[in-house]
Amino acid sequence: MIRGVGSFLKELLGELVGEVVLTVVACLALAGLALAFVRGWEGSPLVAGGAGGALLAFLGYGGWELLRPAGPVRRGRLAGVAAAAFAGAALFVVYAWSCGCS
Repeated sequence: MIRGVGSFLKELLGELVGEVVLTVVACLALAGLALAFVRGWEGSPLVAGGAGGALLAFLGYGGWELLRPAGPVRRGRLAGVAAAAFAGAALFVVYAWSCGCS
């Protein structure tokens, strides 16, 4: 019984440490993205806004590809990359949402 409790505590501690590491990485990435956007905006608002809009359009396409009903049409590589980027961005938003800096 003691081994079972020890195994449970070890697994729980590992999950908590993993969650903390992911949250810290998300907070640092969020701060880095915000800093990069602000610096880019200072240099050229048109380029920074265009790059942000293109990124949002790409993520929107990925979300559409990921959530649309399956059909007989085969998806290409761009659709797969966009869907993976959307899923990664969604996970990033979930972890960055719990960041105290936002």
